[in-house]
Amino acid sequence: MKYITAFGALAALSMGGCAPVSTTDLASASTSAPTLASSKADTLILSPEEMARVQKAGAEILFWSDEQRSANFRRMEDIFPGTTAKASPKPLVLPKGAPLAMDDAAVTTFMQVQQVAGLMVIKDGKIVLERYGLGLKPTDRWTSFSVAKSFTSTLVGAAIRDGKIGSLQDPVTAYIPELGGSGYDGVTIEQLLSMTSGVAWNEDYTDPQSDVVKMLSIPVGAGQDPVTAYMKTLKREYAPGTHWEYKTGETNLIGTLVSRATGERLSDYAKRKIVDPAGFAGDLFWMVDSATNNIGGCCLSLRLSDYARMGLFAMDGGKGQVPDGWFAAAGSSQADTGIAGLGYGYQWWVYPGGNYGAQGIFGQAITIFPEQNVVIAAVSNWPVASSRKLTAERLAFFQKLAAGTR
Repeated sequence: MKYITAFGALAALSMGGCAPVSTTDLASASTSAPTLASSKADTLILSPEEMARVQKAGAEILFWSDEQRSANFRRMEDIFPGTTAKASPKPLVLPKGAPLAMDDAAVTTFMQVQQVAGLMVIKDGKIVLERYGLGLKPTDRWTSFSVAKSFTSTLVGAAIRDGKIGSLQDPVTAYIPELGGSGYDGVTIEQLLSMTSGVAWNEDYTDPQSDVVKMLSIPVGAGQDPVTAYMKTLKREYAPGTHWEYKTGETNLIGTLVSRATGERLSDYAKRKIVDPAGFAGDLFWMVDSATNNIGGCCLSLRLSDYARMGLFAMDGGKGQVPDGWFAAAGSSQADTGIAGLGYGYQWWVYPGGNYGAQGIFGQAITIFPEQNVVIAAVSNWPVASSRKLTAERLAFFQKLAAGTR
């Protein structure tokens, strides 16, 4: 495989497909990338030196060894640039509940097989299981990969609640007018959220010529939005609303749309609409692209407990930050994925039994079981980026965990 730029690598890593990647051991990545102060300013530009450091890390990230991933997934803010939303001034207390009614050996085996760094089960607002591995500590952050998509989707709901976005039926071009005349002309926000725009896309991140790689790696002018610059070149393949296809680029486009509508960085808006009301106990770090815009489809870093708090926030309906019924719709199947047992909502995966969740490559997950009042969060270092087998085994085990808390 050819090396790709840092931001092309980030685009690739934010996908949620099923092709494995090589884990050939390369040298450790740079440890001196900048963390930008969370700011609404649009003039922050990475210096050439910063870009060079990040490009080196990005070229290597798909080839990190198992050991490097375990170390680096909990310190992405030391490697890649991003902005930070500070922890809530009133963290949501998660008291300990009665121990989970499951054999401890079964939990240990699951964590070993799936290379889990952190596993938390919350029932009725109480922690009934909390385990760590791979050197992770409760106060450490771990990268989200595509779990970030569900955060970006939630910010769409918040912008509708705030009157910044009119409705899901609004055309995307009303907020990103430079997409007029492109494959996105006539596509609605809802179709972006459900990944049914009908625009042609190649999500194969093992292919250096795929859209997911080229999207953020093709050079654009200083400060120019690389997402919109690339997405407006794509052609329509199907009528909008008729065909589902997983497209990381469209979640990045959703992030651009939210920032345009609100006039804020995603991390700033998330601070007010998710971090504070959900009561995150730690800071949220969110990577940025070459124009210093937060990457909508990828790459938050949070504590394990805050991934769980996000699940509780969704299960509780968003605590007034999104329209009534938002998560009921977002967590219901809006599109047929063609994958047995998996539907797709508004940037949430939909599972059997009315359950739904967020997924990221290398085993990141927030899974919500509304009927059992259970949220399960896991951060991991799978031996491959994506695996339908590992995904199915994880969901089956999570179902047992949820049933075991009754």
